[in-house]
Amino acid sequence: MNIIRVGVDIAKSVFHVHGVDRHDQTQWQGKYSRHKWLDAISRKVPAGAEIGMEACASSHYWARELQKRGYHVRLIAAQFVKPYVKSNKNDRVDAEAICEAMSRPNMRYIAPKTVAQQDIQAAHRIREELVGQRTAKANQIRGLVGEYGIVAPVGIQQLRRALPTWLEDAENGLSDSFRILLNGLAEDLQHLDDRVAKLDERIADSVKQDPVAQRLMTLRGVGPLTASALSGALGDAKAFRRGRDFAASLGLTPRQHSTGGRDRLLGISKRGDSYLRKLLVHGARAVLRHVDGKDDGLSHWLKGLASRKHVNVATVALAKKTARIAWALVHNDTDYDNNLAAASM
Repeated sequence: MNIIRVGVDIAKSVFHVHGVDRHDQTQWQGKYSRHKWLDAISRKVPAGAEIGMEACASSHYWARELQKRGYHVRLIAAQFVKPYVKSNKNDRVDAEAICEAMSRPNMRYIAPKTVAQQDIQAAHRIREELVGQRTAKANQIRGLVGEYGIVAPVGIQQLRRALPTWLEDAENGLSDSFRILLNGLAEDLQHLDDRVAKLDERIADSVKQDPVAQRLMTLRGVGPLTASALSGALGDAKAFRRGRDFAASLGLTPRQHSTGGRDRLLGISKRGDSYLRKLLVHGARAVLRHVDGKDDGLSHWLKGLASRKHVNVATVALAKKTARIAWALVHNDTDYDNNLAAASM
């Protein structure tokens, strides 16, 4: 039995495997528990074979474990596996579909993340969730005080300043019972602020120790938060053949609806990493806001684009350019060159 390729359907407790030889003939199908499937792979599959999994929960962990045992790991997005599922869907059929998807010469793969990359990603995910909770808490405060005839000022910073005033003002119509509740909400908001601030510090410290992130911070519109997220998403950038592929993975390239030889481009696809796309767009918006008075090549390009297109189009175009330049810096291990940035598209 000479197995060269194995598809694995991973789950919480039960794992299904499907192995084929060089002639694509099925040589092994099995179902194993979480604690036994790696040993089964080691017994039946020679080192150097390809092991494929869907890129889902725990897949990066298992990819690292398989790499330690000498296997080449292929992680595939679930939407690229689905077309190879035959008839009814079940775990055994999914494993076979993964194995077949791996055999396609133009299949797209996802690079397994290192522990350091996952640490960075976890910090960003937690921070994003906390920011969402903080926004929800602020909106809850606004809605509740509105029922007492108090209109909260625009902006969360203004809301923070207003809360102590409301609590101390004895003539604003708030009851003692509600003041106690409002004080608790103010403490909740402060707690969320403190959590976000600590994560910001943690991310900033990680950037200081990451030479790739420091190089990315030389880009216009890229601060510590965006540089850290870019570094974690790119890794060594070998997972993407070119900068446009990386921009496409962030949903910054146009969707297409072409037929009959007529090319029709729509708005950006908004697929992929929405968090990193948001950071890049916000950074680009800040650059565009302060572009007047600057005389470098990139600013000239941006001002020319903004004069011809809507401001949102120019913003997304700069975000896309930033993503492509970031890929080039990491992939080629080079420093930022403003002249090249102005010329590239």
